[in-house]
Amino acid sequence: MTNEREVLTWDGFGEATRELSRTIVADGFVPDVVVAIARGGLLPAGAIAYGLGVKSCGALNVEFYTGIGTVLEAPALLPPDLDLGYLPGKRVLLVDDVADSGRTLALAVAMLREAGAEVRSVCIYTKPGTIATPDYAWRATGQWIDFPWSAQGTVLEEDSGAEASA
Repeated sequence: MTNEREVLTWDGFGEATRELSRTIVADGFVPDVVVAIARGGLLPAGAIAYGLGVKSCGALNVEFYTGIGTVLEAPALLPPDLDLGYLPGKRVLLVDDVADSGRTLALAVAMLREAGAEVRSVCIYTKPGTIATPDYAWRATGQWIDFPWSAQGTVLEEDSGAEASA
């Protein structure tokens, strides 16, 4: 396995979300609501919602990755729950940072469609092994991705490292 990584900078993030917003507009899809897959989809969803002028936003909290390369058996929904009663007949843009295995994306798309929404999905990145390809994607990569919002780990990890070296 290679140690090379795909590194997305904040400037690259702005370029990606703006380009994705333009692609969605050019395709003629006008969402009523933007739904993020938390946590990785929260920042892209906000940026794309601004790019599209959509003010109605929500989030699905899904846990799948527990660390680099470590996952649960299946994606699990976490509270708080999205108000699915609002979605019948709505055009929903579902946003995540990456379609890696695609299992989280597939679960979320199925759940929103079962709620009666018309769903399209967008991810900044797709990976070659995904089982669910988003309707819109900015780039494809086989590498681990360092996103600007998560590459440094948590502040709690910084603090515990500082105490250990003190």
